[in-house]
Amino acid sequence: MTETRSRAETRGFRAGDGPQLLAAWRRSLPADPISPDRFRSLVLLDANFDPEGLRVALDGGRVVGAAYAVRRLTPMSGTDLEPEQGWIPFFFVDPAARGRGLGRLLLTDALDWLHGHGRTRVDFSSYTPYYVLPGLDAEAYPEAAGLLGSMGFRTLYEAAAMDRGLVGYRLPAEVALRRDELTAGGHRFATPDDDDLVELLALAGNHFNPDWARAIRECLAAGTPLDRIVVVRDPSGRLVGWAMHGAYESVDERFGPFGVLEETRGTGLGKVLLHLVLERMRARGAHSAWFLWTGERSAAGHLYRRTGFTTTRVFRVMRREVTR
Repeated sequence: MTETRSRAETRGFRAGDGPQLLAAWRRSLPADPISPDRFRSLVLLDANFDPEGLRVALDGGRVVGAAYAVRRLTPMSGTDLEPEQGWIPFFFVDPAARGRGLGRLLLTDALDWLHGHGRTRVDFSSYTPYYVLPGLDAEAYPEAAGLLGSMGFRTLYEAAAMDRGLVGYRLPAEVALRRDELTAGGHRFATPDDDDLVELLALAGNHFNPDWARAIRECLAAGTPLDRIVVVRDPSGRLVGWAMHGAYESVDERFGPFGVLEETRGTGLGKVLLHLVLERMRARGAHSAWFLWTGERSAAGHLYRRTGFTTTRVFRVMRREVTR
């Protein structure tokens, strides 16, 4: 056992590691395989990617695991580089190499790398803009949950992934009635024009999440049609909400992002927007709608369940903090 441990080494990512790394990923994370193009987009082309942060474990020259550490080199918004914050979006060990301490070795190596760059707070795995999953699915990967816990990671909150079938979907009569009532009162539901995008990006980025504004901006710049979005203006003409699909990785069946201003909640605006987008998704031939991230007990979570969504996975967003 001692000899086997000594043969394992870790180092930063190098050219030529990719094919072996992805093959080991597929063996290690069977619930979440990744394609080369997604790995390229989410990891290698990220402006924050540092090859030394992608720690690779080798045994006899063969890739048997990896842990990805990342810190901001470019700000998410404004000029904030979050100098104390780091992330570990994923780690894995090939099943054939488990039971030898490689997972702990990789995570320790990744944490040491982040700490060497001044990061005292490390999250698993809620990194934006390019997370693979929102957090840890402890049901799918109980050994990983135990390892993270033993290394000082604690659960901050849980994110629920939900799905809803769209085969046979019809806009509910009560939703159509509420849409008509709101329209008669001066609200306007529509596909945005180019000029509306300025307000939409400000609404998403300033009132919700800068990553949502980024996702909208990038998907539209990449050619996502405007008809994937429904916006609503109140009687004064102010843009107060939107819903959309196809924003992330050009996946038409992926719903979101979606939001309405807090002062308009309880009016039915959110419910109408959600259903209008589901209707458009079904018109495009979608068989289902899904998303990765909401709070099960949040107002949005309750709305999704009332709309027929069910929870398919639950992810733990975890954090480890150390003093300088």
